[in-house]
Amino acid sequence: MRHPKLDAPPLRVTTLSGAAYAEGIEEHIIEGVTVRIYGVAKTVVDCFRFRNKIGLDVAMEALRESLRSGKTTINEINRFAKLVRLGRAIRPYLEAL
Repeated sequence: MRHPKLDAPPLRVTTLSGAAYAEGIEEHIIEGVTVRIYGVAKTVVDCFRFRNKIGLDVAMEALRESLRSGKTTINEINRFAKLVRLGRAIRPYLEAL
């Protein structure tokens, strides 16, 4: 896979493979073009997966906001967390909310 070469904004590129890559992709039509993006639950789990790079505060805010707005559920987040073997790590944060 080719990494983008941009001067701005600063990017940190990560690569995923297998189920971590394929699961959670949604297709949306934007201005007549089909765009594949990750869903909210998958994105929240990825925030926790990369919490050492982006910060735990960012991951917690993503979790709080996604549940508050009703864009995802605890069950969806648990499903993706177990898929990437993060179920035990994310459980205390889910229980705290």
